[in-house]
Amino acid sequence: MKLSGRCFCGAVEIEVSGAPEAMGYCHCSSCRSWSGGPVNAFTLWKPEMVRITSGAEHVAMFQKSSLSQRQYCAKCGGHLMTTHPPLGLIDVFAATIPELKFAPAVHVNYAETVLPMRDGLPKLKDFPSEFGGSGEMVSE
Repeated sequence: MKLSGRCFCGAVEIEVSGAPEAMGYCHCSSCRSWSGGPVNAFTLWKPEMVRITSGAEHVAMFQKSSLSQRQYCAKCGGHLMTTHPPLGLIDVFAATIPELKFAPAVHVNYAETVLPMRDGLPKLKDFPSEFGGSGEMVSE
């Protein structure tokens, strides 16, 4: 499976291949602030499954911490993806890949939520233990 996406103005085009490693929602204050919303819908991919197919010269990056390298279009400011070096994965914004059937399986950093979501999905206080978090669940 190959799906295409683009930034807000269309100057940067990306392609993802295969299936994401995980899909879900992040409630941390950094993701909320960066996304401009009360929650961020993420899709995590292995780096070799994500490529910029057009407009690479317009891709800019902002790195607030060692956990995330946030990439966006320098022309329109449209968000594209966030590389997470410690995880070895790339979060491509779910909205950036319009044809992807978004099927969230988990909420991460739910202890920081500002938008309680009663959807029956597992809600982790921070991150799964395999990603350096506590793996602790919180209630809806």
